[in-house]
Amino acid sequence: MIATSTGSPPRAITRLRGAVKPAVFGQLAALPAILIAVLVGSQLNRAFLTVDNIMTNVLAASAVLGVLTVAAALIIIAGHFDMSTQSVVAFAPVLSVWLVVPAAAGGAGVELDPVLGALLIFVLGGLVGAVNGFLVATLKLNAFIVTLAMLILLQGMTLGIGGGETLSNLPDVFIFLGSTRYLGVPAEVLIAVAVFVGAGLFMRYTVTGRQIYAIGGNPEAARASGIRVERITFWLFVASGALAGLAGLLMTARIASVTASQGNNILFTVFAAAVIGGIDLRGGRGRIVGVATGVLLLALVQNILLVSQIPSFWVNAIYGAIILLALMTGALAQGSWFARVRRPAAANHRSGDER
Repeated sequence: MIATSTGSPPRAITRLRGAVKPAVFGQLAALPAILIAVLVGSQLNRAFLTVDNIMTNVLAASAVLGVLTVAAALIIIAGHFDMSTQSVVAFAPVLSVWLVVPAAAGGAGVELDPVLGALLIFVLGGLVGAVNGFLVATLKLNAFIVTLAMLILLQGMTLGIGGGETLSNLPDVFIFLGSTRYLGVPAEVLIAVAVFVGAGLFMRYTVTGRQIYAIGGNPEAARASGIRVERITFWLFVASGALAGLAGLLMTARIASVTASQGNNILFTVFAAAVIGGIDLRGGRGRIVGVATGVLLLALVQNILLVSQIPSFWVNAIYGAIILLALMTGALAQGSWFARVRRPAAANHRSGDER
């Protein structure tokens, strides 16, 4: 009787965990924070809840972050990291635009067809992912180190190709997505939603999606059960690279130019959104719907900080605090804190009985 009273979590938490499955609770842990952010933002500025602000400065502005976070989530669920996506956001558009625009505008003088140039962005992203996938899946190199080296390599190549200059006056095909709306909704938002829905359905309802969870949970057990771990890992990196290329095209369309520095430091925000959305950095756990809530929360927070004219260096500090809160909320939802507290208490109780 004494052991029950000292080892059990608070009654309110027990009821909440009983009403909602822990896994679901962890994925949607950002929802209360989203509601608080909306309330705070509406009080700070009347323009916060306007349709134009939500569509343009929150949803459209976070489309690049959303696509990159989906790519990161797929790799993390499989038990790896892809650090190179940040550099692909700049490398693929810079090289493509460099091959398209005339030499007088800073290009290479090849004057490649603009449509082929836009498609080349996806090919370049996929090729970078294929190299990463080959090194990780076939040569068994550490994914974190491989993709970090690729990030540094691509950053250097991007600066070398573009000379650090900003390429503007781009063909319409490169800026079309940044200036187009359908029924009042920016095309960037529709593309990001399509990526989330497609990835979510793929992971939840396909055999390969379930196999990715199995690989992230225990790759040796997955291999023993007949899952082609190396093949799936290779194609996951290819998909991650292609999605990073898409994010690069969206960013180029949004700012109507391309520069070697675009996408810098976005990787930190990508991992923040993934963690807040319930993606387990140890692999094997997390849902795409949770990732969507993480991206939305960070977009709202960023918009509130901009509206409030808070210095940019405080943004990273606030992101760090949000990640810590998300980690603690996730541990609370999964009961790991109570398990750790209960374990030594139970051990002490048993040792007392033995004495």
